[in-house]
Amino acid sequence: MPEKNRINVIIDGRNFTVVGADDEDYVKSLAHYVDKRIKNLATKNERLSQTMAATLAALNIADELFKTKEKLYELERKAKEPLEKFGGLTQELEESKAKIKDLEKLCLEYKDEVIKTKLSKEEQYKEISKIKEELEKKEKEIEELKKQNKNLHDKNFQNQLELVEVRKELSEILKLFDDEE
Repeated sequence: MPEKNRINVIIDGRNFTVVGADDEDYVKSLAHYVDKRIKNLATKNERLSQTMAATLAALNIADELFKTKEKLYELERKAKEPLEKFGGLTQELEESKAKIKDLEKLCLEYKDEVIKTKLSKEEQYKEISKIKEELEKKEKEIEELKKQNKNLHDKNFQNQLELVEVRKELSEILKLFDDEE
């Protein structure tokens, strides 16, 4: 149990002993505030008795207290809104984190697919290059074969011409031979 303090204070010229667990400086500052309020009212209206001045000061202090409590209540109410939203925001944040994690996973999968596609593309380019080289070789072979074919065709033509010449000569020889017989 907290220790009780006995504190002497002066309010409106009268001595009071306050018993409580509060700090002495705090209690004295409260007493000074009340004393100041009472004196302020008494100097404004000299016809007020001590009791009336104390009562009006108490009424003013109670008014301050009620307005302060009302402001406190309003501030507490306003402070609750963000706290209530905080729960929803926390859940939304967790959902967003999960979504980000899923998207990062999907991104990695897409990166893997891109890498595989690039590798496949490179292999296809290599295969196309090989096929082009083979095609160039075959085209060269075809050109060579065309040249050989032309040469053979030309030779064949020459041979046919020679054959025609030889037949002609043979025919003349046979004619001469027949004429001699």
